[in-house]
Amino acid sequence: MDVRWEEAGWERLTGRAGRRRLPVWDCTVGLVVGDESVLLIDPGSCLREGAAVRAEAERLTGRSVTHIAFTHGHFDHVLGAAAFPGAEVFGAVGLAALLASGREELRGDAVRHGLAPEEAAEAVERLVLPGHQVSGEWTLELGGVQVLLANVGPGHTGHDLAVFVPGERETVFCGDLVEESGEPSAGPDAVPRQWPAALDRLLALGGEDALYVPGHGAVVTAGFVRAQRATLAARSGVS
Repeated sequence: MDVRWEEAGWERLTGRAGRRRLPVWDCTVGLVVGDESVLLIDPGSCLREGAAVRAEAERLTGRSVTHIAFTHGHFDHVLGAAAFPGAEVFGAVGLAALLASGREELRGDAVRHGLAPEEAAEAVERLVLPGHQVSGEWTLELGGVQVLLANVGPGHTGHDLAVFVPGERETVFCGDLVEESGEPSAGPDAVPRQWPAALDRLLALGGEDALYVPGHGAVVTAGFVRAQRATLAARSGVS
């Protein structure tokens, strides 16, 4: 492992990709480093957290974050984006409209989960909407590495996006379609009967030997994803 990443509290997964587990909600932030561009996956829960992630990412890479991918629209995964001015933001098709019309709900959800009201209000006021909407798959050329953004949902929400990073071992950033630190969280915007199929798509794209990075918790294997799929299928009554 690169010592600089470890000292900064980041886990280096492959030569191109790493991640950090943020405090409080244990939300994963991913980083993919190309020769020309830098992709961040989920920018944190507020502007303060986003600014800290930005500083760490710039220190680790020596460059600014140029692209951001939202794995879904929950507050702990999107509200830090305004701390990255100029970055191109990607999300599943329909997410931009959902965020634009649901600002008050997003603010309320953040406060209910413990974010300070003033921080939630500021982050929602400066909310960044995805300028690029992924309806199927979208390949990002970062220089020396092509990253695949795949709209694999619905499941955890109606707008789930996964990020596939090739390398010596393929890395799959799953968002909250996969959770390791607790049971899969199914809120009112979840689509339980389609969630198992979303995990099938993750496994088909990642393969047996990939690293699967959950939205919360430790990195897992394909076997863990299959087991979580079985749990969700039994819970929702689908095969």
